Amino acid sequence: MTDATAVSHVFDVDQQTFEADVLQASLTTPILVDFWATWCEPCKTLGPMLEKLAAEYNGAFRLGKVDVDSQQELAGMFGIKSIPTVVLVKDGQVLDGFAGALPLGQLREFLARHVQPLEAAEPVDEVVQETPEQAVARLQQAIAAAPDKAELKLDLALALMHAGQAAAAEAELAALPANLATDARAVRLRSELELAHALKDAPALADLQQRVQAAPGDWEAHDQLGVHLLLQGNAEAGLEQFLLILQKARDWNGGQAKKRLLAAFATLDDAELVGRYRRRMASLLF
Repeated sequence: MTDATAVSHVFDVDQQTFEADVLQASLTTPILVDFWATWCEPCKTLGPMLEKLAAEYNGAFRLGKVDVDSQQELAGMFGIKSIPTVVLVKDGQVLDGFAGALPLGQLREFLARHVQPLEAAEPVDEVVQETPEQAVARLQQAIAAAPDKAELKLDLALALMHAGQAAAAEAELAALPANLATDARAVRLRSELELAHALKDAPALADLQQRVQAAPGDWEAHDQLGVHLLLQGNAEAGLEQFLLILQKARDWNGGQAKKRLLAAFATLDDAELVGRYRRRMASLLF
């Protein structure tokens, strides 16, 4: 499979080309539309996987890429609230979609519900995912080669956090220039660091699970368990822990459950999930 073959199934979409390249084209070939942005970390994971699948399916569907920063009106037409968001357009209509960076297996399941690879598709090597440690090493080398590129330092801070090096991430974040200190990714990282501080000297996840089972009123254990779950990617389960504290012990530790929920909302890309839990939080507070 050549790069040219893969690219032939992927194209950029803008306001002017949307009608012809997406709506009209979908009458004969399903179009998967990927709403993304250059600053979006999950997009950097999802994008290559979608392109790989477009090549694998050998034209059974085409992948249209919409940069939401330059195509805000187009993103607004689809009601995009968070990125990455992907929609499947077929026969001129939105047939299905999802938000967030799904793993490769779930992407295959999503596509299998609607399209099948065309004959003669060539096997494509699996996408090799960069580990957080590899990302840190790569960015450190890039910064050494181009020390004036401040945006690389923000990328490094994010990579350090993903590698579990919270203290180093915090140091990089503190050293950012003013124009990057207010970047959406930097704001999100501060919230993640605030949550990570709660786990300093905290028991392991399994120990906390045992504690809450043995003593349902151990609010500290519920709090630390919620942070553990959230930072490990199980956002809904983590938010449930904070809501439980808010419901049963609203004023515990100076109203910490509400603070945890607000910090958690700032770290999550899933607008639907955040909206749902904001409403549940409000119903308990007011």
